[in-house]
Amino acid sequence: MSLPNGTTTMSPAPMGIRRLDPKEGKSSVQSLAKGLRVLEAFKPGIDEMTLSEIAAASGLDAGTTFRMLNTLVSAGYVVRIPESRRFRLSLKVLDLGFNAIAHKDLRDIVRPLLQTLVDEVSEAASFAVLEGGDVLYIERVRAGFTRLGVDIRIGTTIPAAVTSIGRAILAFLPENRLERVLATPPRHPSPTLKTPDRPTLDPLLAALRRDGYVLEKSVITPDLRLLAVPVIGADGWATGAISVVAPWSQSSDEDLKARALEPMLATAHHIARAQEAVGSTSSVPGL
Repeated sequence: MSLPNGTTTMSPAPMGIRRLDPKEGKSSVQSLAKGLRVLEAFKPGIDEMTLSEIAAASGLDAGTTFRMLNTLVSAGYVVRIPESRRFRLSLKVLDLGFNAIAHKDLRDIVRPLLQTLVDEVSEAASFAVLEGGDVLYIERVRAGFTRLGVDIRIGTTIPAAVTSIGRAILAFLPENRLERVLATPPRHPSPTLKTPDRPTLDPLLAALRRDGYVLEKSVITPDLRLLAVPVIGADGWATGAISVVAPWSQSSDEDLKARALEPMLATAHHIARAQEAVGSTSSVPGL
């Protein structure tokens, strides 16, 4: 609205939508916040809206709303209705929510099972799934207060073919899906972690299919020994994998395998059955 001195102010944000604070500009991306307000303008029961309706609902001016809508249409989150001036949300928006819900459900399932495993083997354990060309860590339980040489956090992504836990999943995928995963660029390429080529990777995956596990020195932190097993779903394919790590100097391959392999296989079986029971999946939609 125009003030007597000729300056303009932004219209008050509608109820339920947080107004942007200019003071937060240095620590936030205002254009992203505006784009999210456009998405939030689509309320339950309102499938389609015009530009002016979206502008009014989001508290943005028409020009800003037009630019936000064009960007969201290009990104695939909003659809322009042919031969009309109306817009609607696309199913791609639903993927964001479904991914978050699926991963939260998985964490609820996995954490108590991992905790039991850690209590039994006294070593840290992780659970990971595939996301694009990466392995995504969605749960981790430490062994007491022990800190290892590397702190893999929930949400960490690493190229799947690089890591033991990632290869434990890759080895038990249908060939066509394996090809898609390997052809997908990693989200955060690392110059220090070299992805093995197919002549190197294929024998590693074949050994995993034969043995049902991988036991090796960690490529991320060489002073750690790592044991990983797949979580196999009802269809015979991997839905994720779990790993246990131990300090290299405090155990041997034989010792870690003797202490942890059977409990890990049992835990993987329990996770798979729990996923099946609740209809949960570790696969990210669209892969």
